[in-house]
Amino acid sequence: MQLTFKYFAGVLAATVLASATASNALAQSDGTAAKPSKQSMDISPNPEKLGFSKDRLARLGPIFDAKIAAKMWPGSVSLVARHGQLVHFEAHGHSDANGKSPMRRDSIFRVMSMTKPVVSVATMVLVENGLITLDDPIERYLPELKDLTVMDAANPSQPPQPINRSITVYDLLRHAAGFTWVRGTDAGRPQYVRDIAKAYVANDLQPGVTDQTPEQFLTRLAKIPLIFQPGTGFEYAISTDVLGVLLERVTGKRLETLVQETVFTPLKMVDSDWHVPPDKRSRLADAFDSDPAKVAVWRAARVDTPPGMPIRSASAGLFSTAQDYFRFAQMLLNGGDLDGVRILSPKTIELMMANHIEGLTGSPAAVSGPGYGFGLGLGVRLDLGGGVVPGSVGDTYWPGISGTSFTVDRKNGVVAVYMVQAPTNRIAARHMFKNVVYAAMTR
Repeated sequence: MQLTFKYFAGVLAATVLASATASNALAQSDGTAAKPSKQSMDISPNPEKLGFSKDRLARLGPIFDAKIAAKMWPGSVSLVARHGQLVHFEAHGHSDANGKSPMRRDSIFRVMSMTKPVVSVATMVLVENGLITLDDPIERYLPELKDLTVMDAANPSQPPQPINRSITVYDLLRHAAGFTWVRGTDAGRPQYVRDIAKAYVANDLQPGVTDQTPEQFLTRLAKIPLIFQPGTGFEYAISTDVLGVLLERVTGKRLETLVQETVFTPLKMVDSDWHVPPDKRSRLADAFDSDPAKVAVWRAARVDTPPGMPIRSASAGLFSTAQDYFRFAQMLLNGGDLDGVRILSPKTIELMMANHIEGLTGSPAAVSGPGYGFGLGLGVRLDLGGGVVPGSVGDTYWPGISGTSFTVDRKNGVVAVYMVQAPTNRIAARHMFKNVVYAAMTR
């Protein structure tokens, strides 16, 4: 089996390099490439030409300053681009909770669930390279999960029953596996769901919080029933953490190494990782100590490199900057490439950004807000009606529980990234940012 892992790893490295080389060659030879050879971080002096009002963009800074003065969060970094050209990129307030360190444009943030789209892209790289398929049953790689059971929602007092079919890679990406997470204990959830979520807590099924191994994680998870049959519902869950272990099994590499090779290095995301090295920690942004959610949320994003070989949180463990995440989001907008380096094909990006939960029970509205479905790792706008913020049908969006968020609007060619550290005020931050960004657009 180890020889197979090494073979997969070699194939992956070779094909990613070949893809990047071919993409560069095509851009240089066909004469049709419209994108610059290197993504510029210069702000356009003429935003009007890009369909943004200069006067309305100028309002963003005072709006952000007012939120900071109201103690909503210590500081922010905001970035808006259209057709790959920046129209806004500013830092406001402070990066520390005590107001002593001015926020920098290269400040580093806990992006939490914005980890999921990154891991989803790495998954699709493996799909494109023939290492896995979306309909692969996960027990092919994770035999610990071959005998899962499920609760019957109509008869929750009955013992768990065998699942009707295997969970697939596809189910993990679209959160339709039947897993839940610790927030399943919230009031208002059915009692059987709350009981299962409590079992997650009792078994430390919170990757990144405790130093459990991937094998311990899977063994504990296998003992707990699903909340619905695979493929029948949407439940925002630890599915991506399971996916992260699967990717490690397929490639024989640690998750952070795989993502570094397939996403971060090709995209030159130089400050993105599952930890923050000592020489960069002065740039780490923080939330107010008075934020009641800070302690619990911060436990899931480890600044230090944990000892041994613990599981990495594929759901919420990533640190990044506004500029790094912009490069990732711009790659998505471009249909899979940036600076002449192709990460995924346009058709794969199109597949990821389609709604994959139609007909399922459940909704991502608690995270995305109303009006969104869910693709392969991120939210997808279904209709303008029903939404509480502006956008476009088909725009993709996802936030982090820490307060961060990003939007990719393919119809309008817009990428927007907002970085704050405010777990309790996260929804206010997301919605305010989308409101003011779209308010500055004139066409």
